[in-house]
Amino acid sequence: MNLFLELRRHGKLAEKRHPMYEKSKFGKFWMYFMSVFWAGYLIFFGTTFAFAFDGGAKEAYHVMNSGLIFILALDFLLRLPFLKTPTQEVKPYLLLPIKRSRLIDFLLLRSGVNSFNLLWLFLFVPFAIITVTKFYGIGGVLTYCIGIWLLIVFNNYWYLLCRTLMDERIWWVLLPIVVYGGIAAALFVPDDSPLFGFFIDLGEGFITGNILTFICVLVAISLMWFINRSIMQKLVYNELNKTEDTTVQVKTVSEYKFLDRYGEIGEYIRLELKLLLRNKVCRKSLYSVTAIVLIFSLTISFSDIYDGGSRDFFVLYNYIIFGILFLSPLMSYEGNYIDGLMSRKESIYSLLRAKYILYSIALIIPFVLMIPGMVTGKVSVLECTAWIIFVPGAVYFCLFQLAVYNNKTLDLNAKMTGRQNVGTGLQNLIAGGAFGVPLLLFFVLNATVGKEVTPWILLVVGILFIATSRWWLRNVYHRFMKRRYKNMEGFHDSRQK
Repeated sequence: MNLFLELRRHGKLAEKRHPMYEKSKFGKFWMYFMSVFWAGYLIFFGTTFAFAFDGGAKEAYHVMNSGLIFILALDFLLRLPFLKTPTQEVKPYLLLPIKRSRLIDFLLLRSGVNSFNLLWLFLFVPFAIITVTKFYGIGGVLTYCIGIWLLIVFNNYWYLLCRTLMDERIWWVLLPIVVYGGIAAALFVPDDSPLFGFFIDLGEGFITGNILTFICVLVAISLMWFINRSIMQKLVYNELNKTEDTTVQVKTVSEYKFLDRYGEIGEYIRLELKLLLRNKVCRKSLYSVTAIVLIFSLTISFSDIYDGGSRDFFVLYNYIIFGILFLSPLMSYEGNYIDGLMSRKESIYSLLRAKYILYSIALIIPFVLMIPGMVTGKVSVLECTAWIIFVPGAVYFCLFQLAVYNNKTLDLNAKMTGRQNVGTGLQNLIAGGAFGVPLLLFFVLNATVGKEVTPWILLVVGILFIATSRWWLRNVYHRFMKRRYKNMEGFHDSRQK
């Protein structure tokens, strides 16, 4: 335990000495503010569910427990854009008498106690206080909440396993697809699925404090722990000893000749394409997000799983995930070669324009994948058109502001042994706002002006931002140049040694 505490202290010191620390403090303040908002949101839903489920043939907590599998699936999806695999800078500790496995254990422990795992308690605690207390007292509420937290921790390690494997080989995306597809079939194909009864009994075991139930959950967590540990050890060994080539084996060299006609902008689009397709971290992220968008698009188009508000949620998710993943660390990958970019006049402005054009064009991918949904009538053509205009307009305007403040270099190949790859508070704030604000705006406009008028408003707002994109990109460029020496110092200090 002393080792874990010491490593945690080292992480805190590294965070304080990091060039992004001051901006992280500002961002964390607003992240805490947003956390309080979402906590209140979940408390509201927990209280609402408690009264809505009461008075039926089953007790309210039985109804809630039967839907635990849906909570776990939603938790898995929410982690995808916001949580990355935990990393630890391993190299400095290799000269010390510390087992490499102990460092991996620290990674897993840090992931297990992540505050994200406490999020769902804001839903379940008020629900349990209202529904469980009258039958089992405070003790029942306490054991129930502990059991729910353990389930979320298990889900955290399950997500970590899938994310680690998908980052290595994109084909591992089939693992969660097969698992959740099998669960969906087991839930909806039989007339009376035993899975609902299983989760009702599981929740009942938590409430009554059944020792066997808790032991089974702890065994499942331990199993996931050891699986993750063995996989991470292998990956750390491969990265430290360079047993595999971290770059893409290029069989045919594409120079993207068609971009020559666009001059300097075309040159930087070519650079961005090579960045995405020839480096391990970027390439895996691109493949993963494309697979996720494909899965959601097919699910929305050919099933009734996501209806009503949840369908609108995932449609927006498809459009916005590309921007959040690649634009929230804007300029961080370029930190590896920032000196070359700064040697030419206004090259940063051309780079920003090239990124804006490329990632705006990339939104054609989710639009095309949503065509089956438009044909089947599951998704409105006008709504999809509104998002493909609004996202590169208003949302990208917000994300591109990070180019001014990001000064942390992200390694293009190292994943498990790199420095902390979790975004700063400011990055998390803007990324969360880039997703949450449009969704909230969409629902508010639907409630006030109606579903027919809402897409037109989004279209107008998006067109205004796109039409003024050169102006606000120029503004971002000038602000970046005012901070260029401070940012370059941060890029240099945060490079992987």
